[in-house]
Amino acid sequence: MKVLKEKLKTLSIFRELLKDPVLLSLCKYLEKPINSAYAAFVAALYRANGGNLGEHIKELCTSSENVYVKMAGSGKAVPNYLQQTLEAELDVLQEVTELSREKLQGLMDYTGFLPEFTTTKLRLKDIYLHRVENIRQYGYGIYAKHRMFYVDENGCIAPVLHPDRTALSDLVDYERQQQMILENTKALLCGKPAANILLTGDAGTGKSSTVKAVANALWKEGLRIVEVRKDQLRAIPAILDELSLNPLKFVLFIDDLAFLKDDDQFNALKAVLEGSVTAKSNNVVIYATGNRRHLIKETFSDREGDDIHRNDTIQEIMSLSDRFGLHITFSKPNKETYLHIVHHLAEKEGFSMPAQEMDLLAERFALERGGRSARLARQFVNGLAAR
Repeated sequence: MKVLKEKLKTLSIFRELLKDPVLLSLCKYLEKPINSAYAAFVAALYRANGGNLGEHIKELCTSSENVYVKMAGSGKAVPNYLQQTLEAELDVLQEVTELSREKLQGLMDYTGFLPEFTTTKLRLKDIYLHRVENIRQYGYGIYAKHRMFYVDENGCIAPVLHPDRTALSDLVDYERQQQMILENTKALLCGKPAANILLTGDAGTGKSSTVKAVANALWKEGLRIVEVRKDQLRAIPAILDELSLNPLKFVLFIDDLAFLKDDDQFNALKAVLEGSVTAKSNNVVIYATGNRRHLIKETFSDREGDDIHRNDTIQEIMSLSDRFGLHITFSKPNKETYLHIVHHLAEKEGFSMPAQEMDLLAERFALERGGRSARLARQFVNGLAAR
């Protein structure tokens, strides 16, 4: 055990793992094997994942954003000395996964109760090298563990801890629109040219849900989604710089996009869509949703204002949406489609009532709220289930 403690001190590629509370407390116990140190180690393991040492070490390794995995992910050749170091360190961490309660408790003279833990038998080196070999599918760092992200107040990419789990099977109708988005995203994953997409149409028709459902369908193939707020558009070039060397593919998702006249963010997005030198990246596309075709709120006075080059101004206003390679429209459902969505959702929730009665209640629900939509169908069914 003393030899294992010394081996852990030599970690270089995985050196940041020594700051992990579980490994830190394990090293303290190996340094001074007393009952309180053992209990502190197990407590840290309980907090980490409920008490499985092997799974915890595997999670630490596969989530590590170290120099080796970054080099492999960027497509650079890994030097032999770095490869040898990696494999040697994985052998050391393999020894940690094989520690048991009996092995650790055998280091001290204590006969009282001590907490138990478990460990999964695994071949850490094989698992890690397999993930590196398929890094365009698995990714590394925070992108290995999470599927959806957002840009925080400091302009940094942060994981969504409880992502929207909407699946394509949850969405009813709009199959043509879903297929267009799915095919474009699959082209991105295959390294083929993929378009930036603008999804427009009536509120509640499933534009945002479709983007998230596509992301959920393809995340195991190497797709991640990063949500960017409209007031963060100026941060996109820096975000693209960060993502450009990442082996995964990304959708930058801008929801409910609309601009007021003279909005500073307008030109920021326009520059990105035009593919400026700082913004171009072949592993990222932009998907944006909006309720209006031309994205800028325009009044009649704008069209009849005193701008000498009024025609050019209008064209400039309308040009942003034209810079998206693909424009997909989600129209408000008619009565037949709306009721079809209601019945599909009700069946999925296991809720049943006479079809005629459900149709009547669903129509009344929609009319009282100004019109039919997929969102209202979902709200109606949720209301029925809540009763």
